[in-house]
Amino acid sequence: MVRVPLTPEERDRGERLGHLLREVRGERSMVQIAAQAGISVETLRKIESGRIPTPAFFTVVALCRALGLSLDHTADALTPPLEERRLAS
Repeated sequence: MVRVPLTPEERDRGERLGHLLREVRGERSMVQIAAQAGISVETLRKIESGRIPTPAFFTVVALCRALGLSLDHTADALTPPLEERRLAS
């Protein structure tokens, strides 16, 4: 099966997710958060760096739980402002 290339919007959203996770993680180690989320440190590193811009839903859920971050807040942070969405249309 051929994988469809990601859109610029999907890549941008992945970068915003990575930035949010890094910001909320703060001084906590990647090892600690990855262990709490049940993922590898390398997976967390790739998500935070934007190299995995579309992680699985349950991976995002696990990371949010490990970081004490609500899914609502996460979704809001990843949704571009209305003006940006209008310009993209």
